[in-house]
Amino acid sequence: MTSIALTIAGSDSGGGAGIQADIKTFSAVGVYAASVITAITAQNTRGVTAVEDISVATIVAQMDAVFSDLAVNAVKIGMVSRIETIAAIAQRLRRQSQPVVLDPVMVATSGDRLLHEDAIETLRRELLPLAAVVTPNLPEAALLTGTPMAEAQTDINRQAETILKAGAKAVLIKGGHGDGPESTDYLFADGTMLALAAPRVDTKNDHGTGCTLAAAITAHVARGCELREAVGLSKEYLNGALDAGRGLAVGNGRGPVHHFYRWWG
Repeated sequence: MTSIALTIAGSDSGGGAGIQADIKTFSAVGVYAASVITAITAQNTRGVTAVEDISVATIVAQMDAVFSDLAVNAVKIGMVSRIETIAAIAQRLRRQSQPVVLDPVMVATSGDRLLHEDAIETLRRELLPLAAVVTPNLPEAALLTGTPMAEAQTDINRQAETILKAGAKAVLIKGGHGDGPESTDYLFADGTMLALAAPRVDTKNDHGTGCTLAAAITAHVARGCELREAVGLSKEYLNGALDAGRGLAVGNGRGPVHHFYRWWG
Protein backbone atom coordinates (compact mmCIF):
# COMPACT_ATOMS: atom_id res chain seq x y z
CA MET A 1 0.00 0.00 0.00
CA THR A 2 1.24 3.49 -0.84
CA SER A 3 2.23 5.56 2.18
CA ILE A 4 0.93 9.13 1.97
CA ALA A 5 2.02 12.18 3.97
CA LEU A 6 0.35 15.58 3.94
CA THR A 7 2.18 18.84 4.51
CA ILE A 8 0.27 21.94 5.59
CA ALA A 9 2.73 24.80 5.14
CA GLY A 10 3.85 27.87 3.24
CA SER A 11 5.46 27.97 -0.18
CA ASP A 12 9.12 28.99 -0.58
CA SER A 13 9.74 30.37 -4.08
CA GLY A 14 13.45 29.61 -3.67
CA GLY A 15 12.66 25.91 -3.18
CA GLY A 16 14.74 25.32 -0.08
CA ALA A 17 12.16 25.31 2.70
CA GLY A 18 8.41 25.06 3.29
CA ILE A 19 6.17 23.07 0.99
CA GLN A 20 8.97 22.54 -1.53
CA ALA A 21 11.36 21.09 1.06
CA ASP A 22 8.60 18.91 2.49
CA ILE A 23 7.65 17.43 -0.87
CA LYS A 24 11.30 16.75 -1.71
CA THR A 25 11.84 15.09 1.67
CA PHE A 26 8.69 12.96 1.50
CA SER A 27 9.76 11.81 -1.96
CA ALA A 28 13.34 11.09 -0.88
CA VAL A 29 12.10 8.94 2.01
CA GLY A 30 9.75 7.03 -0.29
CA VAL A 31 6.37 8.51 0.60
CA TYR A 32 3.74 10.09 -1.66
CA ALA A 33 3.39 13.82 -0.94
CA ALA A 34 0.15 15.78 -0.70
CA SER A 35 0.06 19.46 0.23
CA VAL A 36 -2.07 22.26 1.61
CA ILE A 37 -0.55 25.71 1.01
CA THR A 38 -1.15 28.22 3.80
CA ALA A 39 0.90 31.15 2.47
CA ILE A 40 3.00 32.20 -0.50
CA THR A 41 6.38 33.74 0.24
CA ALA A 42 8.65 35.64 -2.13
CA GLN A 43 11.87 34.15 -0.88
CA ASN A 44 15.36 33.14 -1.95
CA THR A 45 18.62 32.19 -0.24
CA ARG A 46 19.08 35.77 0.99
CA GLY A 47 15.73 36.28 2.71
CA VAL A 48 11.99 36.83 2.52
CA THR A 49 10.77 39.86 0.60
CA ALA A 50 6.99 39.32 0.69
CA VAL A 51 4.36 37.08 2.29
CA GLU A 52 0.76 36.63 1.18
CA ASP A 53 -1.51 34.48 3.32
CA ILE A 54 -3.94 32.13 1.63
CA SER A 55 -7.58 32.64 2.63
CA VAL A 56 -8.97 30.39 5.34
CA ALA A 57 -11.68 29.18 2.94
CA THR A 58 -9.09 28.02 0.42
CA ILE A 59 -6.97 26.34 3.10
CA VAL A 60 -10.03 24.45 4.35
CA ALA A 61 -11.03 23.53 0.79
CA GLN A 62 -7.56 22.08 0.17
CA MET A 63 -7.74 20.02 3.36
CA ASP A 64 -11.22 18.74 2.52
CA ALA A 65 -10.11 17.81 -1.00
CA VAL A 66 -7.14 15.81 0.28
CA PHE A 67 -8.85 14.05 3.18
CA SER A 68 -11.97 13.18 1.18
CA ASP A 69 -9.95 11.22 -1.38
CA LEU A 70 -6.45 10.30 -0.16
CA ALA A 71 -5.70 7.81 2.62
CA VAL A 72 -3.29 10.07 4.48
CA ASN A 73 -1.02 8.27 6.97
CA ALA A 74 0.59 11.28 8.70
CA VAL A 75 0.34 15.07 8.68
CA LYS A 76 3.04 17.72 9.03
CA ILE A 77 2.18 21.30 9.97
CA GLY A 78 4.68 24.03 9.12
CA MET A 79 4.06 27.74 8.53
CA VAL A 80 0.67 28.82 9.89
CA SER A 81 1.00 32.53 10.50
CA ARG A 82 -2.45 33.78 11.59
CA ILE A 83 -4.94 33.09 14.37
CA GLU A 84 -7.79 32.28 11.98
CA THR A 85 -5.62 29.93 9.92
CA ILE A 86 -4.51 28.01 13.00
CA ALA A 87 -8.06 27.72 14.34
CA ALA A 88 -9.43 26.43 11.03
CA ILE A 89 -6.66 23.85 10.59
CA ALA A 90 -7.13 22.61 14.15
CA GLN A 91 -10.88 22.29 13.66
CA ARG A 92 -10.43 20.14 10.57
CA LEU A 93 -7.67 17.99 12.09
CA ARG A 94 -9.83 17.15 15.11
CA ARG A 95 -11.98 15.16 12.69
CA GLN A 96 -8.96 13.09 11.65
CA SER A 97 -6.95 10.41 13.43
CA GLN A 98 -3.55 10.64 11.69
CA PRO A 99 -0.45 11.43 13.77
CA VAL A 100 0.51 15.10 13.48
CA VAL A 101 4.08 16.42 13.41
CA LEU A 102 4.05 20.12 14.35
CA ASP A 103 7.04 22.17 13.23
CA PRO A 104 6.36 25.57 14.85
CA VAL A 105 7.81 27.76 12.09
CA MET A 106 8.20 31.16 13.71
CA VAL A 107 11.37 32.66 12.24
CA ALA A 108 13.06 31.87 8.91
CA THR A 109 16.76 30.98 8.70
CA SER A 110 17.27 34.54 7.40
CA GLY A 111 15.74 35.94 10.59
CA ASP A 112 12.44 36.98 8.99
CA ARG A 113 9.38 36.52 11.27
CA LEU A 114 6.87 34.03 9.84
CA LEU A 115 4.36 33.74 12.70
CA HIS A 116 2.41 36.77 13.86
CA GLU A 117 3.16 37.43 17.53
CA ASP A 118 -0.51 37.48 18.46
CA ALA A 119 -0.91 33.96 17.03
CA ILE A 120 1.58 32.23 19.32
CA GLU A 121 -0.96 31.64 22.09
CA THR A 122 -3.48 30.28 19.56
CA LEU A 123 -0.86 27.86 18.26
CA ARG A 124 -0.16 26.70 21.81
CA ARG A 125 -3.85 26.24 22.61
CA GLU A 126 -5.11 24.78 19.33
CA LEU A 127 -2.25 22.79 17.80
CA LEU A 128 -0.04 21.52 20.64
CA PRO A 129 -2.78 19.14 21.92
CA LEU A 130 -3.09 17.63 18.43
CA ALA A 131 0.63 16.93 18.02
CA ALA A 132 2.18 13.49 18.24
CA VAL A 133 5.47 15.41 18.36
CA VAL A 134 6.47 19.09 18.25
CA THR A 135 9.87 19.95 16.73
CA PRO A 136 11.04 23.43 17.84
CA ASN A 137 14.60 24.65 17.54
CA LEU A 138 16.11 26.50 20.50
CA PRO A 139 14.69 29.95 19.59
CA GLU A 140 11.26 28.47 18.81
CA ALA A 141 11.19 26.53 22.09
CA ALA A 142 11.88 29.81 23.89
CA LEU A 143 9.04 31.59 22.06
CA LEU A 144 6.65 28.70 22.64
CA THR A 145 7.31 28.71 26.37
CA GLY A 146 7.78 32.44 26.90
CA THR A 147 11.26 31.91 28.37
CA PRO A 148 14.82 32.92 27.38
CA MET A 149 16.65 30.70 24.90
CA ALA A 150 18.02 27.62 26.66
CA GLU A 151 21.68 27.75 27.63
CA ALA A 152 21.84 24.59 29.73
CA GLN A 153 20.28 21.15 29.83
CA THR A 154 18.06 22.17 32.75
CA ASP A 155 16.59 24.97 30.60
CA ILE A 156 15.82 22.50 27.79
CA ASN A 157 14.20 20.10 30.26
CA ARG A 158 11.95 22.85 31.66
CA GLN A 159 10.91 24.03 28.20
CA ALA A 160 10.09 20.48 27.13
CA GLU A 161 8.01 19.98 30.29
CA THR A 162 6.05 23.16 29.56
CA ILE A 163 5.31 22.06 25.98
CA LEU A 164 4.23 18.59 27.13
CA LYS A 165 1.96 20.09 29.78
CA ALA A 166 0.32 22.14 27.01
CA GLY A 167 -0.86 18.87 25.46
CA ALA A 168 1.80 17.64 23.03
CA LYS A 169 2.47 13.91 23.29
CA ALA A 170 6.20 14.36 22.61
CA VAL A 171 8.67 17.14 21.90
CA LEU A 172 11.95 17.18 19.99
CA ILE A 173 14.03 20.25 20.90
CA LYS A 174 16.65 20.70 18.19
CA GLY A 175 20.16 21.86 19.02
CA GLY A 176 21.23 23.15 15.62
CA HIS A 177 21.38 26.73 16.94
CA GLY A 178 23.73 25.69 19.75
CA ASP A 179 27.51 25.59 19.88
CA GLY A 180 30.12 22.87 19.94
CA PRO A 181 31.36 20.15 17.58
CA GLU A 182 28.09 18.20 17.80
CA SER A 183 24.48 19.13 17.15
CA THR A 184 22.35 17.38 19.75
CA ASP A 185 18.58 17.06 19.60
CA TYR A 186 16.57 16.03 22.66
CA LEU A 187 13.47 13.86 22.31
CA PHE A 188 11.10 13.89 25.29
CA ALA A 189 8.47 11.15 25.03
CA ASP A 190 6.76 8.66 27.34
CA GLY A 191 8.45 10.09 30.41
CA THR A 192 11.98 9.67 29.07
CA MET A 193 14.58 11.85 27.35
CA LEU A 194 16.69 10.62 24.44
CA ALA A 195 19.69 12.65 23.24
CA LEU A 196 20.57 12.27 19.56
CA ALA A 197 23.95 13.72 18.59
CA ALA A 198 25.53 14.17 15.17
CA PRO A 199 28.68 15.97 14.03
CA ARG A 200 27.96 19.64 13.36
CA VAL A 201 28.32 20.24 9.61
CA ASP A 202 30.28 23.37 8.69
CA THR A 203 28.20 24.75 5.82
CA LYS A 204 26.33 27.88 4.77
CA ASN A 205 23.79 25.69 2.96
CA ASP A 206 21.41 25.08 5.84
CA HIS A 207 18.22 26.73 4.58
CA GLY A 208 15.21 24.56 5.33
CA THR A 209 16.83 22.24 7.87
CA GLY A 210 13.91 22.45 10.29
CA CYS A 211 11.33 21.79 7.60
CA THR A 212 13.38 18.90 6.27
CA LEU A 213 13.83 17.17 9.63
CA ALA A 214 10.14 17.47 10.54
CA ALA A 215 9.11 16.28 7.06
CA ALA A 216 11.42 13.27 7.31
CA ILE A 217 9.92 12.36 10.70
CA THR A 218 6.44 12.67 9.18
CA ALA A 219 7.40 10.46 6.25
CA HIS A 220 8.89 7.74 8.45
CA VAL A 221 5.84 7.82 10.73
CA ALA A 222 3.66 7.52 7.61
CA ARG A 223 5.63 4.40 6.70
CA GLY A 224 4.84 2.87 10.08
CA CYS A 225 7.93 3.68 12.16
CA GLU A 226 7.49 4.36 15.86
CA LEU A 227 8.56 7.84 16.94
CA ARG A 228 12.05 7.11 18.29
CA GLU A 229 13.00 5.18 15.17
CA ALA A 230 11.50 7.88 12.93
CA VAL A 231 13.49 10.62 14.69
CA GLY A 232 16.74 8.65 14.52
CA LEU A 233 16.35 7.86 10.83
CA SER A 234 15.38 11.47 10.09
CA LYS A 235 18.37 12.95 11.89
CA GLU A 236 20.63 10.60 9.92
CA TYR A 237 18.97 11.68 6.66
CA LEU A 238 19.27 15.39 7.49
CA ASN A 239 22.92 15.09 8.45
CA GLY A 240 23.62 13.44 5.09
CA ALA A 241 21.66 16.16 3.28
CA LEU A 242 23.62 18.88 5.10
CA ASP A 243 26.96 17.23 4.37
CA ALA A 244 26.15 16.70 0.68
CA GLY A 245 24.63 20.18 0.47
CA ARG A 246 28.04 21.77 0.97
CA GLY A 247 28.67 21.08 -2.70
CA LEU A 248 25.48 22.74 -3.96
CA ALA A 249 25.76 26.12 -5.68
CA VAL A 250 22.24 27.52 -5.33
CA GLY A 251 21.86 31.27 -4.87
CA ASN A 252 24.15 33.77 -3.20
CA GLY A 253 23.08 33.41 0.44
CA ARG A 254 22.26 30.49 2.71
CA GLY A 255 21.57 27.72 0.24
CA PRO A 256 19.43 24.60 0.71
CA VAL A 257 20.40 21.16 1.93
CA HIS A 258 20.70 18.42 -0.70
CA HIS A 259 17.44 16.49 -0.37
CA PHE A 260 18.30 13.96 -3.07
CA TYR A 261 21.93 13.27 -2.14
CA ARG A 262 21.31 9.53 -2.22
CA TRP A 263 20.45 9.72 -5.92
CA TRP A 264 22.66 12.40 -7.44
CA GLY A 265 25.69 14.40 -6.32
